[in-house]
Amino acid sequence: MMRGALAAVFCLAATAAAADDLVSGLSQDQIQITSSYTGTDIVVFGAIESSDAAGINTSRDVVVVVRGPGADMVVRRKVRVAGVWINRDAMTLFGMPAYYFVASTRPLKDVTAEETRERYQLGLADVEPQSVSTHTAAKAEPFRLAAIRGRARDGLYRENPAGVEFLSYSLFRVRVPVPATVPRGQYTAEVYLFHDGTVISAQSTPLYVEQVGLERQVFSFAHDRPFLYGLAAVLLAVLLGWLSSVVFRQRGT
Repeated sequence: MMRGALAAVFCLAATAAAADDLVSGLSQDQIQITSSYTGTDIVVFGAIESSDAAGINTSRDVVVVVRGPGADMVVRRKVRVAGVWINRDAMTLFGMPAYYFVASTRPLKDVTAEETRERYQLGLADVEPQSVSTHTAAKAEPFRLAAIRGRARDGLYRENPAGVEFLSYSLFRVRVPVPATVPRGQYTAEVYLFHDGTVISAQSTPLYVEQVGLERQVFSFAHDRPFLYGLAAVLLAVLLGWLSSVVFRQRGT
């Protein structure tokens, strides 16, 4: 659904290009994760070319969304039984963004209508999975909201209603935090241009978060050859245990 909506926006943008032309880019299109990585910021920047320069800050709005790769999230509901909290219900949300950040020129409810926000998943309240492990939407809703709250607590879901900074009447930028806990994979940076609540232009740029160095080699080995990785881990643990026993025996004598 999301891809179809974006395709419709790009078609609309082609027809509206004569009036408003949106150009955007990233300060870097690849982030390399190493053992010393503690987080960074990237900058989404762009420009609006329009014959109506005076209306950019009044009748036009910019919304920037950075989405991480899709992930399957299992959400469990705890209940208290005889004074003990236990897991009772569980729901799997398939294809939820592993990372989500949205910034806008003003609160999203003032930018566009609820129907448009739901269509393009603009805002934390409208982040949706591709599918869920139930056919009842009402039953899945509390689990979806719980997943969003959990990601927000971890710093992986964020919303900044005043995060789009205009440097001039047409140039803008947005700082996007990329914490150390972000998942690896392909991201997309989407920039939407609104006029009186309607999307008139949009652009999407890929962003890659990759693990490099020894960590990347270990990660690839563990996923490509899990049996050998498990065997190597057991042998390494046995070797370390034996070396520890030798050292303690020598100290004891």
